[in-house]
Amino acid sequence: MLVLEELSYRHSRQSRDYVFTMAAGPGQITAVSGPSGSGKSTLLDLIAGFLLPQSGVIRLDDADLVPLPPEARPVSILFQSDMLFEHLSAGKNVALGLPADTPRAEVQPKVAAALAEVGLPDIGSQRASTLSGGQKQRVALARTLLRARPVLLLDEPFSALDDDTRAIVRELVQALTRRHRWTTILVSHHGDDVEALAARHYRIEGERLKEDVDWGRGGST
Repeated sequence: MLVLEELSYRHSRQSRDYVFTMAAGPGQITAVSGPSGSGKSTLLDLIAGFLLPQSGVIRLDDADLVPLPPEARPVSILFQSDMLFEHLSAGKNVALGLPADTPRAEVQPKVAAALAEVGLPDIGSQRASTLSGGQKQRVALARTLLRARPVLLLDEPFSALDDDTRAIVRELVQALTRRHRWTTILVSHHGDDVEALAARHYRIEGERLKEDVDWGRGGST
């Protein structure tokens, strides 16, 4: 369980602190919504370690995440942009998710398995610049698989996709979350993404998180 308790942060331009308290469980997607500028990206940056809170708790099970730098946190992020290296092949982009000390003989089988799991078994040698938007997001998900980190942060990851592709990638994210018991936090202003995926739902109102206690869609496995 990922728990935030009275996590406080203030940007220099703000007159009041953000204060975030929430819980997100493994195997399910917890959604956070709110208008532009309400603090959704700030929340993700605090969990990822890109911002340091003034006070409060970020805890994954029994581990305190606040002292850890971003690279040491058990967190992966999938952005609206797929963040691939366009000049590299799909397979080489996926391989970047592996630890640097992975034996060379294990790299290709692991990459192939990850691409197969996201439904792209035959594109490992294809240059990333030639892929469709949906394929790029699935390659980014395959890289996330190899990172093998229990917390996945989704920052408007479907916004750049057409409706049909969004539905396919959403279903894949939900399936991977359940299969790998990820604690997934989705930030989105698209109500249909939240409706389709979220087991729990929070809104940012007045610099604070408010849980929709009547939310009943989705769920963990």
